Amino acid sequence: MTVRSAWLLGTGQTREDTRLAPLGVMAPAGEMTSRDGVIAGGAPFSASGVSAMQVQIGVGRAVVQGTVAQGAYPVAITAPEVVTIADGHAQFGRVDSIVLRVADPGYDTSPAPAVRVEVVQGEPTATPAAPTLTGAALRLWDVTVPAGISAGTGGITWSSALADRRRFTSAAGGIIPRGYGLAFAGSYDGQYRDTGAGLERWSAKAGAWQPYPADSGWQPLTLSSGYGWPNHGTPAAWRRIGPLIMLRGRIGPTKAGSTIPNGATILTLPVEARPAGGREFAWASPRDQISRGPSICRVEIQPGGAVRTYEFWELPQWISLDGVTYTAD
Repeated sequence: MTVRSAWLLGTGQTREDTRLAPLGVMAPAGEMTSRDGVIAGGAPFSASGVSAMQVQIGVGRAVVQGTVAQGAYPVAITAPEVVTIADGHAQFGRVDSIVLRVADPGYDTSPAPAVRVEVVQGEPTATPAAPTLTGAALRLWDVTVPAGISAGTGGITWSSALADRRRFTSAAGGIIPRGYGLAFAGSYDGQYRDTGAGLERWSAKAGAWQPYPADSGWQPLTLSSGYGWPNHGTPAAWRRIGPLIMLRGRIGPTKAGSTIPNGATILTLPVEARPAGGREFAWASPRDQISRGPSICRVEIQPGGAVRTYEFWELPQWISLDGVTYTAD
């Protein structure tokens, strides 16, 4: 037997079945249900065409959730399985689904307990869609079946007909791997998932997935009256990623030919962009080229968030915030 499930058979479950099937507490979907899906590792349940109308599903492990009363079934395929796609409808195309199916006569009309890979046929229509699944079933792949297709007409073009529908799951507390679709809610506050581009954390308060670490994106800085962008470099902005604060941009007087006075407050940082613990933070900032001395001046962030410049030698016409980085926690 190459398609196995633990805790399905009334009798006859082997120790090998128990070792191969994924066991343990999986990521929850509710108080008494688990998030069903594929267990990541290698290329579980890969699909490849092996003949005109047959496709092979590779080995892998998964969890298939039944009703709340049923619970979740751990499943393993230990050798590749081949399934056959029925010939196409004479007039319309359709979309079939390849699924992992758990049959349990204690909860459905199956004659005997079994677990298998099966094809669920879609409805042939002018605008075909994947079939709705019922019972304890996990969708792995969708197959587009053109009208009139058969082995005699050349069969299915597998490279374009197969659509990956594998979604992934993990152990409780684990990061949900990236799989098919991101339009699902988290199950508890602080749950994590991989989007393929980074991590997201579920916020129960916001009812949404949020980037982790939290990323504000670049936000414009509100400058003090009389100051603005000197039309070179980039406008002044801040960004917070987790506890890390970054600044960028150039600032100068809005009046042509003016300079920044010694000790001038050129802006006040928003609370979320201020250094940790209200501490002062200072650095040597690049400035306009001058005729004598280094082309830098002192810039400070004071405890209340005021940003001030200090230059006793020759007053700057503009300063740069590029590359300034500090922590807020």
